[in-house]
Amino acid sequence: MSKLYIIPTPIGNLEDMTLRAIRILKEVDLILAEDTRKSRVLLAHYAIPTAMKSFHLANEHRILDKVVEAIRAGQKTALISDAGTPGISDPGYLLIRACIREGIEVETLPGATAFVPALLNSGLPAERFVFEGFLPHKKGRKTRLEKLQTEDRSIVLYESPHRLLKTLTQLAEFLGPGRSASVSRELTKKFEETRRGSLADLLEHFQTHPVKGEFVIVIAGREKKKAT
Repeated sequence: MSKLYIIPTPIGNLEDMTLRAIRILKEVDLILAEDTRKSRVLLAHYAIPTAMKSFHLANEHRILDKVVEAIRAGQKTALISDAGTPGISDPGYLLIRACIREGIEVETLPGATAFVPALLNSGLPAERFVFEGFLPHKKGRKTRLEKLQTEDRSIVLYESPHRLLKTLTQLAEFLGPGRSASVSRELTKKFEETRRGSLADLLEHFQTHPVKGEFVIVIAGREKKKAT
């Protein structure tokens, strides 16, 4: 039976791999990997001999039809990204959509992702939240920030080290410097850290401390006005 498996992989700590994920990666015929060089480390750690093929943002449009046809013909295939769950700010959406359109079963395993531990570590309300991924770099960035001004759920963002200060500066400008927030970095790794405080406090901290690692920013939603 044709099937595509979506397999989350550790975001830093190699121990964050489920037994089911290891088993399926050993059983499939092919693993589609965002970066085969990085994924080879994971596969070697768990003695997974399965062949890999690159599937990333630069080639997914070009090879998509061939990949789908191979799966439809019976090739058992798993998709992994460099870290975390494919399709969450990583390649995967196009392949999942194409398989569904072709009547191919898609099975997604639960597993590692960065925004859930960061949200819980923040201490901010987690029963309702909005995941924004990465903000647009240029076009549409201001519009997105303006929309977040009225968001009353906790807001979760991903950010790279070289844009962290810019993003914190703009968040303080659009949402207010006193808005409660947290910044988590290097989740699951040796130097994991979560800083909590106002957006102004966090900006001041990272202006005077090294900005290294991958970051998750969590911001409190706008307080609802109390009925009078």
